[in-house]
Amino acid sequence: MRIATWNVNSVRARVDRVVAFAERAGVDVLLMQEIKCKPMQFPYQPFEDAGYTVEAHGLNQWNGVAIASRLPLEDIEYSFPGMPGFKKGYEGDDAPLEARAISALVEGVRLWSLYVPNGRGLDDPHYAYKLRFYEALRQYVSDTLAADPELPLALTGDFNVAPFDGDNGDPSIVEGVTTHVSPAEREAFHALEGAGLRDVVRPLVPEGFTFWDYKQLRFPRDEGLRIDFILGSQAFAESVEGASIERDERKGEGPSDHVPIVVDLDLSDDEDDDLPMIFG
Repeated sequence: MRIATWNVNSVRARVDRVVAFAERAGVDVLLMQEIKCKPMQFPYQPFEDAGYTVEAHGLNQWNGVAIASRLPLEDIEYSFPGMPGFKKGYEGDDAPLEARAISALVEGVRLWSLYVPNGRGLDDPHYAYKLRFYEALRQYVSDTLAADPELPLALTGDFNVAPFDGDNGDPSIVEGVTTHVSPAEREAFHALEGAGLRDVVRPLVPEGFTFWDYKQLRFPRDEGLRIDFILGSQAFAESVEGASIERDERKGEGPSDHVPIVVDLDLSDDEDDDLPMIFG
């Protein structure tokens, strides 16, 4: 199974590019972020014409996540347990949830498409929201894997953190000044690994950014960030056979400012091959 994650930065504006990539790359499951539309506004037809079923979750013209799959989608979820909400100026613990998470079981694999809050500024309430989001996500992962350690689980998407210094090539992103590289954000990201996940792409693709701002010629200068990831449980990681960061998707007319990340999974049960054959 080939899965890809991509912050498409408006699926309606880039549907032709997105579908063309999915077809060309032979993607079975595409997990999208920042679709920027409600489900009734999603451009389903081009995906369906290419053989994909789509589940979309969006509340307005911001945020939004979706899954397009050529394989059956089961047990759809639109938020994870404990996921916090956000509303500017709202002080309570029951702020409305944003459209930042969607999940499905695909061939027994639990896949999440996540658009982690940006944070906006170190003193902004959105930054505290971002850290709460990460903590709730860590708790979800910890609880889920404690209940089912053998579950193939993957969190995919735009995590809005550059976890290592080498993941930041943008001179405008500075520790102590901007978000994405603060110690608290990096600690929150690494806490997901402590909960039982690992970055399944980095060992196979150790270098390369996934996002370049549209301003200041960031892409031609390769002044980007690595902020899009696929984090998998042990069972998921053990099935990964290949990975790529599709840098060329940042080129051409009207690209997203992010590029797709792709992984190939071998979900065959090798142990079955060693069992003796039984004839009736």
